[in-house]
Amino acid sequence: MIGRRRFIAAATATAGLAALPGCRRLEHLGIPVTVLRPGMEAGHALRERAPLPAARREIHTGVAILGSGIAGLSAAWRLAKEGHDDHLLVSGPEPFGNASGGRFDSPSGPLAFPRGAHYLPLPSLESTPVRELLHELGVIEADPFGPRPRFSEAALVHAPDERLYLDGAWHDGLLPTAHVGADEAAQHRRFLARVDTLAHTRGSDGRRAFCVPLALSSADPAFRRLDGITFSAWLAAEGYSAPSLRTYLDYVCRDEYGATPDKVSAWAGLHYFASRGGQAANAADGSLLTWPDGLAFLARGLAARVPATRQLAGHALAVGEDKHGVSILCATADGPVHIRARRAICAMPLHVAARVVGKLRDYGFDPAAHLPPQAPWLVANFLLDGFPQESGDEPLAWDNVIAGSRGLGWVVSTHQLIRAARPAHTVFTAYRALADQTPQEARAWLAEASAEAIRRITAAIGDQTGPMSYMLGEKYIAALERMGEKDNAKLVVLPADLQEAVRGLFGRKG
Repeated sequence: MIGRRRFIAAATATAGLAALPGCRRLEHLGIPVTVLRPGMEAGHALRERAPLPAARREIHTGVAILGSGIAGLSAAWRLAKEGHDDHLLVSGPEPFGNASGGRFDSPSGPLAFPRGAHYLPLPSLESTPVRELLHELGVIEADPFGPRPRFSEAALVHAPDERLYLDGAWHDGLLPTAHVGADEAAQHRRFLARVDTLAHTRGSDGRRAFCVPLALSSADPAFRRLDGITFSAWLAAEGYSAPSLRTYLDYVCRDEYGATPDKVSAWAGLHYFASRGGQAANAADGSLLTWPDGLAFLARGLAARVPATRQLAGHALAVGEDKHGVSILCATADGPVHIRARRAICAMPLHVAARVVGKLRDYGFDPAAHLPPQAPWLVANFLLDGFPQESGDEPLAWDNVIAGSRGLGWVVSTHQLIRAARPAHTVFTAYRALADQTPQEARAWLAEASAEAIRRITAAIGDQTGPMSYMLGEKYIAALERMGEKDNAKLVVLPADLQEAVRGLFGRKG
């Protein structure tokens, strides 16, 4: 998604986002850039198997929850609701994990923004814990477990919700309906009708074919065999060849899974469309929920329900079992801590657990056979002094995507706040999944990056036509991709004067 400033999608499967030393000023552009490398230091120490330190103190608890992303926070919330208060939540390298957010101190006041996931589909009837939480947080205002709950208007994404930049103009929605031939339009309608049918189809076990939560999806072989072929192969077999449709589905797969349709299974590709069965009394089917800092809103709400005495800032270095239960060595700011627990919940990415949990194969998980590839992502937040000038009277949308771009577009953090009047400042958050390379190639590419690449890539803009104000961010962040290291997610923050600085660099107006 790219707009005037481009955020690139971020979230490698690391356990969080810890800001590491990395603030560097790009002198040749005169632009201050802050680069966050979440969990890099902790991750590299685990990978390189650094010697484990001796613990300075010992903590005893009933249940240790390792990780404070949505999974870990939800576990603590459920334990407390069931009356089990003898637990300890260990934050991990970055509090809230891929649901973390941030805040700019703008001249007009603080502005929140997401560092990872930024929206939530309307929860299905099967998603009862999600509905319960949303009701507790005031997001669901009435009838939380009915077929059509009433949601807070402040959380429902309001119009215009999404748009696509194609052929020099913005179009409503992400699947273009104008400027396509009759055959392509017919394929659009046929595909959408197909996934609508699948959304209401049940398997021989009585369950919906595709469902959220995932575990409640039908196990009927008629559907599960779709997991054995790629989405691309399924589309070809079903006669879906329209370029506009395939481009859209390529975007969806990269946005949802960090991979292209030739790497995503047909089951996963269809699940994205057919699993969203949520409805609302005051919103159209398929509506989304969002907040200025994305799912950090939900993470904060969950964390507020965990007493401070039941939280520990640190991350697990080693987890094992002994005759007393579970033994956990944790790194904290005050030094290593040894936790003894009767049980442990490892709410961390699998590739991290593979380095931390001893004898993981005894639990039925073999990293060599079961660990999926990890796609590196980049996320960038841009503080803007004002809003970009739109061509014509085109309204700024919440989600903005450039057709055919390798990026995933950008969302506007203040979108939910502009019904009466636009704020003086805003934040654009752009996402990029490095899906055009294998994970191994992407990590090697990122590791070899240099700041000099910025000049080379920005020069590639050349004399291209089109709205520079929207393409600028994408071109600039494409260069910043090479500043990363390994497969760690990173946050890039640029100031509001980016456009003028780059205009000066190119010696052009626009």
